[in-house]
Amino acid sequence: MPYSAIIHRGALVIAWMLTVASLTMAQEGEFAPAQAPPVIDLPVPETTALQEPAVGASAIPTKNLLEVIREGGVLMYPIGLCSFLLCVFVFERAIMLRRGRVIPRPFVKRFLKQLSEGELDRDQALELCAKNRSPVSEVFAGGLKKWGRPSVEVEQAILDAGERVTNGLRRYLRMLNGISTVSPLLGLLGTVFGMISSFNAIATADAMGKSELLAAGISEALLTTAAGLAVAIPALIAYLFFIGRVDAFIMEIDALGQELVEVISAEAQTERNRSKKSRTTAA
Repeated sequence: MPYSAIIHRGALVIAWMLTVASLTMAQEGEFAPAQAPPVIDLPVPETTALQEPAVGASAIPTKNLLEVIREGGVLMYPIGLCSFLLCVFVFERAIMLRRGRVIPRPFVKRFLKQLSEGELDRDQALELCAKNRSPVSEVFAGGLKKWGRPSVEVEQAILDAGERVTNGLRRYLRMLNGISTVSPLLGLLGTVFGMISSFNAIATADAMGKSELLAAGISEALLTTAAGLAVAIPALIAYLFFIGRVDAFIMEIDALGQELVEVISAEAQTERNRSKKSRTTAA
């Protein structure tokens, strides 16, 4: 028998034997699917319930304005006085520097038009200026008192009246500038006082490891600095705003005064009489 046939038959016999063995073992349960491991019930830890804050307890401490001022030290009181004066003067200047009060346009247009058309004489024009009582009417009144004089004299009278009006428009603006200068200095002085008290606490009570002993002085230093700057910055802004507004009013009043000079000066009166004569002769 050839070797190939022997080998083939041997392979068939081995395969048959393996098949029989596997079937037998399967029947005996040796190759049964593995069972899942038993589940062990572990004790579940009890969860602690969230404790709610007691009714009426405040989570974040709050302070009112008086307590903050009291912690800032004695220099908080002059800084508070500066803030009060700032509010008063800003309110007063905001009312007094209204355009309708300084340069009432309806009065100015009507007044200059009537003067140029010859509808008003010197006394009537002065009476209208006295009734109006605005800064621009005061400048007009100063020029009207030189009615019929040379233009140089009329211009000088308008300039003199304009200086008086300018001083009235700039009233209390120096106070605003002073508040903007003094307030940060008071805050700086409060800062120095607060640091002095902190160093005294360190020297006398050994406060290097006790922050609560240093908190009062540091709080005083920071509060006074913040308060001084909080007053000085709005004061400086208000001063710059009002001084620019006054300068714009002065320039506009000066231009209107030049128009008045061209109407009531001797040169203007002479030119007007010539034009009237030329029209009458032509007629």
